[in-house]
Amino acid sequence: MATGDGVALHTISTKENSSHTVIEITKRQVYWARYVDWSLTTPLLLLDLALLAGLSGYSILVTITADVIMILTGLFASFSDFKAQKWGWYAIGCLSYLTVIYQLAYQGRKAVANKDNRTRSFFGATSLFILILWTVYPIVWGFAQGAHIASVDGEIITYAVLDILTKAGFGLWLLLTHGRDAVRPTPSLDGFWSEGLLSEGSIRVGEERAHDDD
Repeated sequence: MATGDGVALHTISTKENSSHTVIEITKRQVYWARYVDWSLTTPLLLLDLALLAGLSGYSILVTITADVIMILTGLFASFSDFKAQKWGWYAIGCLSYLTVIYQLAYQGRKAVANKDNRTRSFFGATSLFILILWTVYPIVWGFAQGAHIASVDGEIITYAVLDILTKAGFGLWLLLTHGRDAVRPTPSLDGFWSEGLLSEGSIRVGEERAHDDD
């Protein structure tokens, strides 16, 4: 994107004189490469959280599908020509995001309740961190691509900071915590679709390493 790739110009308004001759056309840059990036990276991020919580395969599929729909509708909204069309796609994206919140905040908390205290605390902290930051994205979109209040430069800078925090920051936090405290038992996929990873295959944080010696 910094080199000019992955960007397209979208007409957001035109002005005509009394004889219906177009005298001004306003275009705005849409960085579609950002949506391609999100469609690849955010499902992996959600998969990390889902496996940490022990969500079922069904819930994981619903979460990732809702996430991809959320990103695609955001892209469609960015290239929409009419307000009703644009905000309609935006509304669908917000509903998809509410589905992601439900799966992580409700189903995720139910699934992680069967795990040890450290895993529950770690999942609670990381999922809250992600959901708070992710909630900023549609707000930024509304002011930038939606209402055209924020400038393109402001949009780029804000998204860059959010991406660093939600992806690089979260990934580092997850890897350091898992590498320091996690027990790594052999995963068991029996009943994974309906119940998630069984206790002997779940990711656990901060349990006594003495269990490994046993």
